[in-house]
Amino acid sequence: MQAVTTVNERTVSTTSGESITLICLRGDISSASKDVLLNAYHRLGNTVSRVLLDFTAVDYINSSGIAIIIQMLLEAGKAGTRTVGIFGLSPHFQKVFTMVGISKYASLHKDEAAALAAA
Repeated sequence: MQAVTTVNERTVSTTSGESITLICLRGDISSASKDVLLNAYHRLGNTVSRVLLDFTAVDYINSSGIAIIIQMLLEAGKAGTRTVGIFGLSPHFQKVFTMVGISKYASLHKDEAAALAAA
């Protein structure tokens, strides 16, 4: 049985004072996660220029879940005004995300501190 996907959003500030929105994911990321993930992303509106996706509490990601993440990244790229970073991936999923090309659309970081420092 898959763990239900939940999403929490929070805003943090970098040392330079830039506001960044974190989308904190929890549970499993699969086709059942599509509405939850895309709704959270779309709620950000046009005013958010930097987003970090936190995978620290994600237990499992299947190919459908990866496709949803790619869809979010493509939407961010089309807008041209938003950058996306990803952190909290297990070493396995860091490798998978790099292999499928996600690292071309989002920066991958070890943890939140590294992601914020790169902002």
